Amino acid sequence: MEGWTDLGLGTFELRYLRTKQKKEVDFLVVKDGKPWFLAEVKSSDRALSPALKDFQSMLGAQHAFQVVINLPYEEVDCFGSQTPTVVPARTFLSQLI
Repeated sequence: MEGWTDLGLGTFELRYLRTKQKKEVDFLVVKDGKPWFLAEVKSSDRALSPALKDFQSMLGAQHAFQVVINLPYEEVDCFGSQTPTVVPARTFLSQLI
């Protein structure tokens, strides 16, 4: 986050989300004070977390990802979709820089 801010791409913050009902999402990236994307990290679960869609709808975040560690790299544009998406960690991380 600091790297993007230092490059002048905006002001970025990293947050964690959890409701009183214990729904949670691992990461929320805030860009210039507005929710930009959500990321829920799983080791191998490809079943999309319902909390992603709920939080995306509630916050108006542009993107929501379920980042799965044990999936092979795929040649896809993670940020090309605005609906919650399951994405390999290798693919997701390669598009953050």
